[in-house]
Amino acid sequence: MDPVLLSLVAGLVGLAIGVAGMLAFRASEAQRRVRLDSDEPVLPKGAADVLSVIGRAYVIVDGIDGVVRASPAAYAFGLVRGHTVVHRELLELTARVRRDGVIEERQLELPRGPLGQGTIVVQARVAALGEEYILILADDRTEITRTEEIRNDFVANVSHELKTPVGAISLLAEALDDAASDEVAVRRFAQRMHKESGRLSALVQDIIELSRLQGTDVVRRGKPVDVNAVIAEAVDRNKLPAESKQIDIVVGGKIESPVYGDPDLLMTAFRNLIDNAIRYSPEGTRVGVGLRSRDGLAQISVTDQGLGITPEEQERIFERFYRIDAARSRQTGGTGLGLSIVKHVVSNHGGEVTVWSQQGQGSTFTVRLPEMETADDDAGPAAASGATGSSRTETTQHESPLGDKGGSARNQGVKA
Repeated sequence: MDPVLLSLVAGLVGLAIGVAGMLAFRASEAQRRVRLDSDEPVLPKGAADVLSVIGRAYVIVDGIDGVVRASPAAYAFGLVRGHTVVHRELLELTARVRRDGVIEERQLELPRGPLGQGTIVVQARVAALGEEYILILADDRTEITRTEEIRNDFVANVSHELKTPVGAISLLAEALDDAASDEVAVRRFAQRMHKESGRLSALVQDIIELSRLQGTDVVRRGKPVDVNAVIAEAVDRNKLPAESKQIDIVVGGKIESPVYGDPDLLMTAFRNLIDNAIRYSPEGTRVGVGLRSRDGLAQISVTDQGLGITPEEQERIFERFYRIDAARSRQTGGTGLGLSIVKHVVSNHGGEVTVWSQQGQGSTFTVRLPEMETADDDAGPAAASGATGSSRTETTQHESPLGDKGGSARNQGVKA
């Protein structure tokens, strides 16, 4: 055959094969698009519109619990990761709904995050959506649950704490009536009644204070506060209990810049902090109060020479009604609310309260509050440095609590 003709035939065959391949590829693509379109999840009419405005986290799963659609909140809560429902408890609910066709609702406490650190409490409602999908609705109730637990614990603790002095007063009144002819017994029972009534009054006052500060909006009601004046008033209100135990309250240092907040609440917090130091200090010792400015923070340290607090107890001392030594607290008249009030007030003012303590070496409670910026900030650091020099020894201990230097500085601060 003529070579030219052979080349022409081969070219035509190649062209035909190319065209056929292109047509086959286009047909395959068209079939694939049709298949994908047919596999796209189709929700019941109106379901998407309702879910978009429902205001709750939602997850839609198919017949094998694959995630078809999920809201951003569902991912934020950690209920969904990728295209998978994370928690076994939710999958158990979807399986029951798929089997029985009955709506399931339950409150669950679930791990939050892949590492399992922290939990989230959700009110989950699971129901069938159309013929092939299951809808999971989740409402975050973590904060509500925590508040309810705190309220229930508080009511139970208050009931218990009030019952003790009220019962004691009732028994003492009966004993006083029986011993009406015995002057010595009458005097002794009257003193006990006076002590128990004082304890009851202090407890009621602390409950009122705690309730009041929980309802106070510091941001709206706050104003510039001179911490030095607040500390001076708190010390003055503790003079009588300090004098009754021959305890000297030594104040050193000064804070130049004001803080923003409620002066009455801050005074209550520092009064409770100093009162706590006096209650747990031996007679004839000293309580040191150091003031200084550091890194834009007003720092107030209250140091006692008491027995100290173990590391385990340090984690719980700010809990309501928690007492390190219940028997000793009854003797000192403590209510178990003082440090809780301190922490709550300081937190509401954007600050923090920490404790450093070693058994046999007493304790130091340190409050840090953000200082307000003033017009003469350029001169502020120098002034603060000069004003707080005398109080540095009183507040060094919490910076190096494990060293000899910290303990030595601590004792110097109390004896200044």
